[in-house]
Amino acid sequence: MSAVKQILQTRIKKADIEEYLKERLRDAVFGGVTISFTPIGTRVTIYAMKPSRVIGAKGRVIKEITETLEKMFNVENPVVTVVEVEVPELNPYVMAQRIAQAIERGVRYRRVAFWAIRRIMEAGARGVEITISGKLTSARARSEKFTEGFLPKSGELAMDYVLEGKADVQLKTGVFGIKVKIYPPDAPLPELITVKPREGGGEGPVGQGSG
Repeated sequence: MSAVKQILQTRIKKADIEEYLKERLRDAVFGGVTISFTPIGTRVTIYAMKPSRVIGAKGRVIKEITETLEKMFNVENPVVTVVEVEVPELNPYVMAQRIAQAIERGVRYRRVAFWAIRRIMEAGARGVEITISGKLTSARARSEKFTEGFLPKSGELAMDYVLEGKADVQLKTGVFGIKVKIYPPDAPLPELITVKPREGGGEGPVGQGSG
């Protein structure tokens, strides 16, 4: 198998696992999962607002999850650990679920989107983008984006640092989809443009001729 195919299969498997955990751990407020491969097995770290709900009474839930990962998703020797989400406002999974819950209660989508952006930026995020899709104001489905701060769209910064979480909610008018992207506080900003000194000393203004 080529390296590209292997990477794609790994990403697809992770997406399937995320979908399973998001549904299974709805009561625990699922906050994402990281999967790393080691010589002795596969380390699966689950982030949640309520870790006790992930563990369950006498470890019943976490044991069930471990068995499902091994049998259904063919994860070799899974070692599952649980980490509590310390700052919910910087977790895109948690914020997407909060937005979905607010819309389900009848809060206008624009109001809850601006509320979420304010909370995320106040928590220290460098940038945020919230996309809400569905029959927002008419019978035709569409999507609307709400952004603030700096959020790279492509390149290494986007791939390595942008966090993304999704949620959906069923309303009488149809399904609303919520996607939250966060550029966290510890992510680097693009390098500033520096102007090299001209010969003879001093710095020349950018974009101007010598005339």
